[in-house]
Amino acid sequence: MQRLHLVFGGELVSPDKNQFRNVEDIHIVGIFPSYDTAYAAWKSEAQRTVDNAHMRYFIAHLHRLRDEETAVSGTEELG
Repeated sequence: MQRLHLVFGGELVSPDKNQFRNVEDIHIVGIFPSYDTAYAAWKSEAQRTVDNAHMRYFIAHLHRLRDEETAVSGTEELG
């Protein structure tokens, strides 16, 4: 299985919640082939925005979103 990682972030409504202030302003850093490369990108963006307590960056494990062994839903087969 190919392991892909999405790095993204943006300004949060509150530093203690994971709700974005404006979803249209989410910064997509990129998709990376390994956790190490995604972590390096995440760390760079997090350090760049360290002075803004409302800015937060995340790593999403895209490979966990889809398991090829699991049966697909009816709507997924339509596409």
